[in-house]
Amino acid sequence: MYKSTAHDEMHPQVLRKLADEVAKPLSIIFEKSGEVPTDWKSGSVTLIFKKCKKEDPGNHGSVSLTSVEDGK
Repeated sequence: MYKSTAHDEMHPQVLRKLADEVAKPLSIIFEKSGEVPTDWKSGSVTLIFKKCKKEDPGNHGSVSLTSVEDGK
């Protein structure tokens, strides 16, 4: 899976690999500032077909798409 970098030039996979190391410091910063970027608070849920009959809702899985950019 290939994804391009956002305007900050940081590849999303770098953030995934460093998630455990940066999660706590980021949560402290956001708790102290009292603000979380608006686009981080929303996502888009999409159904993805998995197998067999497309008419059967059980043959779909949900995927939540969230922002990795600031919307610029």
